[in-house]
Amino acid sequence: MGLFSTVRDVLGLSAEADATRPADPEDFFQLNAAAVTMEADLDYVPADRAGLCLSAMDSTDFRSTLRDVADVLEGDGFSEIRTDDHGYTWAVVERDDVTDLTTELYVAADTLVERGYGDRLLAAVFGFDPIDDGRTVYWVYSFKRGAFYPFAPAGDHERDSSTEVTLQSVLDGELDVEDDTSYWYPLWPDAPGGHPWE
Repeated sequence: MGLFSTVRDVLGLSAEADATRPADPEDFFQLNAAAVTMEADLDYVPADRAGLCLSAMDSTDFRSTLRDVADVLEGDGFSEIRTDDHGYTWAVVERDDVTDLTTELYVAADTLVERGYGDRLLAAVFGFDPIDDGRTVYWVYSFKRGAFYPFAPAGDHERDSSTEVTLQSVLDGELDVEDDTSYWYPLWPDAPGGHPWE
C-alpha cells in the first residue's frame, strides 16, 4: 500500500465511516486546558506553530477559499498556506499563545466548512516542546475520526511509542483521545527534524 493510500485510509473516508463521533473544530479548544496538564504533569509547553492539513482540489472556488483562509490568518505573527512533498496543503500559523493557535486554526477550519469544503479537512496538528532537552511531540486532531491522538517522532520515520502511550494516559480525561491506535497515523515531515507541515 502506497503512502497516499495509507493517508487516505487512515485520515480519509474509511476512517470517517468508522468514527464514533462527528468532527467539530470546536474540539481544538480542549487543548487550552490540556496545555496546562502537559506542562504540569509532563514538562511540555505549547510550541508556537500549528498546522491545518487538507486535501486540496483543483478548482477556482477552492483556490478562492484558500485565499479566504489566508486572509483570516493574517495578523500578528507568521502564517502561510503551503503544499508539502506529498501533495497535501497546510495552513500554518505561528502565535505566542496556545489559545491564539487554537482560535486561528478553528477560524481557518470553520471557513472551509462554511464554504462547503469540510470534507477536505484531514488533520490539525499542535506541537508541544519539552521544557528540558528532547523532541517535540504533537497532538493530532483527525477530522475524519473526530478525536485527537498523540504523535511522538523519535527520529527519521521512527516513533516513541512509550511517550505516545504516556500522553494518551495522562490526557485522556481532558482530550477526546482516539482509542483505536491503528488510526494514530504518523505525519512525517518532508525533511528529518522538521515539523509535519515542513
